[in-house]
Amino acid sequence: MREQSLAGQAAFAPANTADIADAMIVSSGLRVEVDRRRGRGAGLNPTGRFEALQRETVDDGWQTWEELPPFKTEVQVEKPRTAITRNESPDIPFDRSINPYRGCEHGCIYCFARPTHAYMGLSAGLDFETKLFAKPDAAKLLERELAKPGYKVRVIAIGTNTDPYQPIEKEWRIMRGILEVLNKANHPVSIVTKSAMILRDLDILQEMAAKNLVRVGISVTTLDRKLARTMEPRAATPPRRLETIHTLAEAGIQTAVLAAPLIPALNDHELERILESAKAAGAAEASYVILRLPLEVSPLFRDWLLQHYPDRYRHVMSLVRSMRGGKDYDAEFGKRMKGAGPYAWQIARRFEMAARRFDLTRRSMPLRDDLFVPPDGSGEQLSLL
Repeated sequence: MREQSLAGQAAFAPANTADIADAMIVSSGLRVEVDRRRGRGAGLNPTGRFEALQRETVDDGWQTWEELPPFKTEVQVEKPRTAITRNESPDIPFDRSINPYRGCEHGCIYCFARPTHAYMGLSAGLDFETKLFAKPDAAKLLERELAKPGYKVRVIAIGTNTDPYQPIEKEWRIMRGILEVLNKANHPVSIVTKSAMILRDLDILQEMAAKNLVRVGISVTTLDRKLARTMEPRAATPPRRLETIHTLAEAGIQTAVLAAPLIPALNDHELERILESAKAAGAAEASYVILRLPLEVSPLFRDWLLQHYPDRYRHVMSLVRSMRGGKDYDAEFGKRMKGAGPYAWQIARRFEMAARRFDLTRRSMPLRDDLFVPPDGSGEQLSLL
């Protein structure tokens, strides 16, 4: 194991030296061997950006590579003080959210939440997909927060950071506990997922839908199974996501399709087909988001492109930068979701026309906030005197 200062680390070079950085990533041995990361999205596992030293695995000439174990999913328990996270971002249509998990086993290479793993001293690469944190007390914490005097009801968004229905939810069932609390309190919720596991909770969702308390968005990134397998290795297949839209809509649940993220010269040509397929499945509305590459996501995504689509690499990144002011990413509010420039404008017009053609422009009814019944607070512990 070799350690060196993070200063000048190739994987985090400025955008204008990105091509040089990419060549250095490949030649330096930073890429993890295929056998150790099979079934994962990222090819790299760079040290977290807040760490003082970079750790790099180096072949010492004694064929020790074979001794290194493959990356396996590990789950640790996290004990947060609150369940609800607040935000004041002007370009996000909600002011509160719940994240049952930190990290995500789906392994989507484009996930903008990857950099948050640095706050845990971990990598945004393979660590983000394999070293996960679960919050089993989330439902109890939520119940206490909703029972507090003066609590003001607003729609709670779930799935805005990591997927609440990622594979480990099958065992931990944290999301179901959260829904049970929200249903009992008649509290509105908006859910985003790319997992068919949401159908496990169809009984609760139907009860909430009957009171107009729930809205679900299913993310459909591509209809190409091969692309989905490499880009989102542990997420539901595209056909399964469309089936999920159909089942939810048939159950009377407000269901939308999210064409997100749209990646120029890779999946953006599928935009119309995705909307048409989602409409046929039963989606009532649609939205889209342009690829976002903040912080560590940029070198991870660029390395993935070099691995799987080397012939498209320069074209994809050129178009990405054309929508981000010449950079890999522009975090400015109002631009970060949709991009700017001629290519972003073209995608926006295509989306508008397709959404009108497939009748996906109407807005769903606002979720009700007048039915809220605060929990009795029986789960609240007495404060120490």
